[in-house]
Amino acid sequence: MRADEPFLVRHADVIFALKTFAASMLALVIAFAMDLPRPYWAMATVYITSQPLAGATSSKAFFRVMGTLVGATMTVALVPNLIDAPELLCLAIALWVGLCLYLSLLDGTPRSYVFMLAGYTVALIGFPSVSEPGAIFDTAIARVEEISLGIICASLVSTIVFPRSVAPAVANRVDAWLSDAQRLSQAVLLRQGTSDMRRGRRLKLATDIVEIDTLSTHLAYDRLTDRNAVTGLGEIRLRMLMLLPVIASLEDRLAALGEEALRRQPELKRLLEDLAQWIASDVGARQPAEPIRAMIAERQAVLDDSASWERIITTSLLLRLRELADLSRDCRVLSEAIAESRNVSTLNLAFRSEAGAAPVRHRDRGLALWSAAGAATAILICCAFWIGTGWPDGASAPMMAAVACSFFAAQDEPARFIRSFGLWSLVAIVVVAIYLFALVPAISHIEVLIVALAPTFLLYGFLIGRPATAGTGMALAANTATLLALQSTYSADFASYANSAVAFFVGVVIAELVTRIARGVGAEWVAHRLVLSSWKTLAVAAERRGKHDRAEFAGLMLHRLGLLVQRIAFLSESDRRDADSLVQLRIGINIIDLRRARYGLAATTIAVIDDMLDQLAIACRSHAGGGMPSELLTSVDRALAKAVTDSNDSAREDALIGLVGIRRGLFPDAPAYRPRTGESVAA
Repeated sequence: MRADEPFLVRHADVIFALKTFAASMLALVIAFAMDLPRPYWAMATVYITSQPLAGATSSKAFFRVMGTLVGATMTVALVPNLIDAPELLCLAIALWVGLCLYLSLLDGTPRSYVFMLAGYTVALIGFPSVSEPGAIFDTAIARVEEISLGIICASLVSTIVFPRSVAPAVANRVDAWLSDAQRLSQAVLLRQGTSDMRRGRRLKLATDIVEIDTLSTHLAYDRLTDRNAVTGLGEIRLRMLMLLPVIASLEDRLAALGEEALRRQPELKRLLEDLAQWIASDVGARQPAEPIRAMIAERQAVLDDSASWERIITTSLLLRLRELADLSRDCRVLSEAIAESRNVSTLNLAFRSEAGAAPVRHRDRGLALWSAAGAATAILICCAFWIGTGWPDGASAPMMAAVACSFFAAQDEPARFIRSFGLWSLVAIVVVAIYLFALVPAISHIEVLIVALAPTFLLYGFLIGRPATAGTGMALAANTATLLALQSTYSADFASYANSAVAFFVGVVIAELVTRIARGVGAEWVAHRLVLSSWKTLAVAAERRGKHDRAEFAGLMLHRLGLLVQRIAFLSESDRRDADSLVQLRIGINIIDLRRARYGLAATTIAVIDDMLDQLAIACRSHAGGGMPSELLTSVDRALAKAVTDSNDSAREDALIGLVGIRRGLFPDAPAYRPRTGESVAA
């Protein structure tokens, strides 16, 4: 960190560790005072819930309360009614955990924590309670109270003591993203740098926007954030979604024109330089967007059936330049409004989304189903071992299998993360043994207990506060607090502790083994499914004639691209090239753009375009790498030839732009389109 950064920022991880420890001790002391049966759950909840940013803590706290309530309710419904049929009870809990995990993976947002927690809470409460089913209601109520107490303490301390708002973190990330996009725009417009350099910047922007989306989901729960800032950041996000494909389209159009064509059009070359300079200008020095828009409009030419490919490409380029100017101007205006705390709803913005600011995410139902099945299977195996051996302390095994399978299911290789979780759990088991049998027996005052716990849990908090070690710190803190099982009276027994610890570890091991079988496909398989999903999305867009919102479609494709970039090394050469140049995203947006034109065109023109879209849908559904069929190129050219003869000027222009984008995206190396002057184009 830089020396000129504020003290609280430079030492944020240390402050977070101190705050989290204070909140956990507050929760533990209050739980003791309330005589709750398991006060250590309140302490553990603080570490599970706390995040360095206040908004993230608040959102996770809210979702954890909701998930715990649902899980506790389900436990009360299942255990008393199925206690006389233990096999059926185990099956019901396993299926419930699997269902909740499936829904959690499909959701993919911080809200998914509700579903995940609703699932494994039933395992956490239900399995240890089978020996006392009559007390299940009291146990469930106590669990909710202990969890709620920990959440309240974590939220209060996070919000009151040196709070860190989510909004500045999001705003800083957005500003950095816009600066990177500005530099990429300049490099594209001025043809600077290498194609590899521009490709690297594109992929970084695609990955960053997914991370910003994830961070932005906590804004609604951040009480420190101004509502105008939340609205403004949401509006900027929409323009970020559109900026990246527009920049990629500009690079493609300039490549299609070539330097020779630009030399023949000195006015166009000057326009590109002026726009690059306008985008790069500082806030106070930037001129209004109207002169730039006027310069773009002056270069526009009416397209007809004699228009050359160069002329059509130039017109397409000019329209994308106008979009770049509009989006850049909107981002600048919104940034200024946020900085001045102005109401962004009163601003005159050029781009308006049809779907609103809700993020659209990729969902892999097949992968979610395999993960859910793996979790249910691991729980059932642990239950069979527990019941078959009559192991008194065996309840910890299915309980931990549910937790381990749920926590890491979203990873490409969950078994590897479960193994790491298990190894750190062993460390926690040793640490807890030292406390239980060497330190705690000599402690008789709560103040001394707090002092004894401080070194260990401050270290855990410090690890959680650092992104690189957050998972390790969470595993150590949660497992240590849970296994330590601090209560108002000391009753630790080594044999009982050893039995519980072994069952605890057995559950993690079985979870890893089952997950290795159910989810042994790895990142390459996930990457391949992401590519196929994008082609299927294009097929759906073509079949529905592009009845989607551009920002919504861009959000889905960019989210998928961000996931794909993380696995780019596992892609084939052709799929990697498509990801690098945002080909699928650009094609989809051009399909959607055709919607604007279709209803203004003649019926014969619509028929030709619809035939092309049907062929495109078939080609996308059957795409398995390599090139597209040549018949599709013929169909696109036929649609182009028919569109240039349409009598509706504005609709014709929009249709040509969409068709040009589809042709360039699918067939970038094809010979230039040749106008079919004098030829008859069949409908």
